[in-house]
Amino acid sequence: MIMLSADETYASLAGAWRLMLGKADGLRLLDLSADGFWNSFFAIIVAAPALIVGWVGIANEIGDPNAFAGRFSMLLRLATVDIGSWVLPLVGLALVAPRLGLGGRFVHYVVASNWASAIIAWLMLPSALIRLFLPSTDEVSGLVSLVLFALSMVLTWRMTNAVIGRGAAVGTAVFAGMFVASLAVLFGLQALLGITIPTSIES
Repeated sequence: MIMLSADETYASLAGAWRLMLGKADGLRLLDLSADGFWNSFFAIIVAAPALIVGWVGIANEIGDPNAFAGRFSMLLRLATVDIGSWVLPLVGLALVAPRLGLGGRFVHYVVASNWASAIIAWLMLPSALIRLFLPSTDEVSGLVSLVLFALSMVLTWRMTNAVIGRGAAVGTAVFAGMFVASLAVLFGLQALLGITIPTSIES
């Protein structure tokens, strides 16, 4: 993975956004070469500022409020969970895609998914900002999070269908499988790293 230029990053995000709107021609804007595959993980760097806001907000709420080291440790663990939930399901897909007849679309999906995930990280930023600066408004934060989460799911489903290109049934199956895999990794890493997020701030 190398540092991409602003133009390359913009084109990749624009392509992912078109796919998230259900427009398959978004693939033309993506670099689907071997280099493009690995470079798409640069999307994690693009998403990082938005993700960090969320990590800080949660770390402030569930870490030791009187110990900076405790909050920083929690932030690092939250980062590990989120990055793991981003990358590990893609590793799993690499193992099963050929057996499911999706090997020819694996690179397309990973590249599109990485850039779409960066867009979603920024899409979820408003709820993270509310949590960070207005921690007493749990209901407002929860409602905003729920609406943005639902929107992100619709956009991700559309992206998956457009990229897989095998009809709604196959696209929905891939979407559901990746969603379940992400949740499994999320909860597994949270348990492994000793993170307990109260229900009031999970949304």
